[in-house]
Amino acid sequence: MSTYSAKIHWTDDGEGFLSNNYSRAHYWTFDGGLTVPASSSPNIVPLPMSEAANVDPEEAFVASISSCHMLWFLSIAAKEGISVVEYSDEAVGTMGMNKHRQLAILRVELNPHITLVDGLTLSSSIAKKIHSSAHKHCFIANSVHTEILVNIGDER
Repeated sequence: MSTYSAKIHWTDDGEGFLSNNYSRAHYWTFDGGLTVPASSSPNIVPLPMSEAANVDPEEAFVASISSCHMLWFLSIAAKEGISVVEYSDEAVGTMGMNKHRQLAILRVELNPHITLVDGLTLSSSIAKKIHSSAHKHCFIANSVHTEILVNIGDER
């Protein structure tokens, strides 16, 4: 079994903790040493208490699903002898009330665009097969209740 860790650090800015007017800016430090500035989303906690330039947990959630899917897609494509030279995704998460009347990321839509070597095109059937397999293997997708859709558009 593998374990993963992140260190989360926040410090009071002296701007009104007890009145709930404090900064939500904080830091995430990962085991490799990278530190990322984080904050609550300005959609949840208004500015200036949130830091719009920082990563928020909801964005990180969407990015982790997209990243996991991409890494599996690339691995499967390589094993199939398909030479991918670029993969990009404009993933979108939608928040709403779940069946328990709690706010949750209900859906994540992945919109991957794949570019193959020498301008070759990935057929729709092969793209669907690899994306389906990538989705089934993705540890993050297997860990959440969120609906995850993969929109297979123009594969280049």
